[in-house]
Amino acid sequence: MQKQLLSIINDCNLLPGQKTQQLAQFADSLVEYLPLSAATQQAKDNNLICDMYEGHAPFKPRYVLPDYQLFLQQGSKYLELEPAQDFDDALNNLMILYHFVPSVTNIPVFIGHLDQLLMPYVGELSEEQIYSKLKRFWIMLDRVLPDAFMHANIGPSDNIVCRTILKIDAELAQIAPNLSLLFDTEKTPESLLLQACENIATTSKPHIVNHNMHKQKYAEKGYGVVSCYNVLPVAGGCNTLVRVNLKGVAEQANSITDFMQVQLPLYCQAAYELIEARCQFLHKDSNFFDHFLVQEGILDEKRFAPMFGIYGMAECINTLLSKEQLQGHYGEDQNANALALEITQLVAKIVDQTEVPYGYHGRALLHSQGGLNSDVDVTPGIRIEYGTEPDPITHLMSLAPQHQYFTSGVSEILTLEPTVRGNPQAIQQLCKGAFNHGIGIFTANVATNDLVRITGYMVRMSDINKLSEQGSRTNTTALADGAIKSTHVSQRQPRVVSHEFNHWQNK
Repeated sequence: MQKQLLSIINDCNLLPGQKTQQLAQFADSLVEYLPLSAATQQAKDNNLICDMYEGHAPFKPRYVLPDYQLFLQQGSKYLELEPAQDFDDALNNLMILYHFVPSVTNIPVFIGHLDQLLMPYVGELSEEQIYSKLKRFWIMLDRVLPDAFMHANIGPSDNIVCRTILKIDAELAQIAPNLSLLFDTEKTPESLLLQACENIATTSKPHIVNHNMHKQKYAEKGYGVVSCYNVLPVAGGCNTLVRVNLKGVAEQANSITDFMQVQLPLYCQAAYELIEARCQFLHKDSNFFDHFLVQEGILDEKRFAPMFGIYGMAECINTLLSKEQLQGHYGEDQNANALALEITQLVAKIVDQTEVPYGYHGRALLHSQGGLNSDVDVTPGIRIEYGTEPDPITHLMSLAPQHQYFTSGVSEILTLEPTVRGNPQAIQQLCKGAFNHGIGIFTANVATNDLVRITGYMVRMSDINKLSEQGSRTNTTALADGAIKSTHVSQRQPRVVSHEFNHWQNK
């Protein structure tokens, strides 16, 4: 133990704050794990279910989405802040609150629907004044909260704050904050969508979110897109995320029938036991929900839910087909894709029918989990295996039928050939077509960009190249380096978007 602690303390590439965080994580690992049945413990030990390394005794939710609008309107007694009166007040108050919003990374994963929050305070400010204030704010976010899981939302309506944020984000090309534009067919003009696609061509940001799909799932206060691409209720969030390793479960099965009728339900049940154990401790023993954020109405315990994640769909399908001596490969063949849809529908049915004590309307939220840097030879979520991706339209059409079932988020990352920078309209048409066919979130990298998306978060490739010698001020650079080395994420195939639109229209 002494040797492990000193290795953190003496690491010349870690800043003092980063050392403190790693020492705290080490201390948490010394706590005895929550009691589980022998079968569930074995499933966890065998990596058939996974708690995402959130900690042995959870004392904070994984993802927290404060009601920032309420906070700005009422201020905070605990923080001794009056309600915001102008644009500067709003930015200052938000920055203060961010330091009190916990998450699995200790940095807020959701910083609000910024244009909706800030528009009421624009007043008589000129475009130049708004630009200057927001640019300083954007730089401060990246330098003070240097974590690419921090996520801002804009849209779906067009406004000066939304447009200015897109302009600044393209200019600065920072890894933080992550950014999503909510796209609504009735509210979002084509010119705003095109500006977002122009940004994607140079910075691989923002995500573009199918608001028409997601707004139906969350009533009252709505939803936010947080961390990588997770869709969760505002004023609540995710108390814990447990994922099922579909590849590992397929390896336990002796046939497709055995997988569907025995093995998958068995390990889903184990995942639910792990979820309940973690939620019980968080909600009953940790005292988190006595926090001032809850007392002042900025969070509502009833709007938290566990995320039920799955990953390794690609390897699962290929393994099951091989066991049955059937031809086909996930992402390429209709039979393989149909089996994947059947599996997703089964898991969605289990999630829909399983009540949990601390859920959103008594249920967990199904999630296509984007992977960890420790995942070896297993593809995140329901994504197609890296290096085997077909053309962008076939890629999206293969996976679109599954997206409707993932209430708390699913994302594909297309890697496009660099010539698309000269034709962002192609990205725009690809995005609109994807939404018309049921894609929930549209995300794209452009090959050779320095700023790229890993599982859903951003990293600069130039930062990774300097990591071993200089370290990094951003907390996610090391994660990205590990993901590139262990998960083959860098093998994504860049594709051309050009004459494929005839194929798209014929589908």
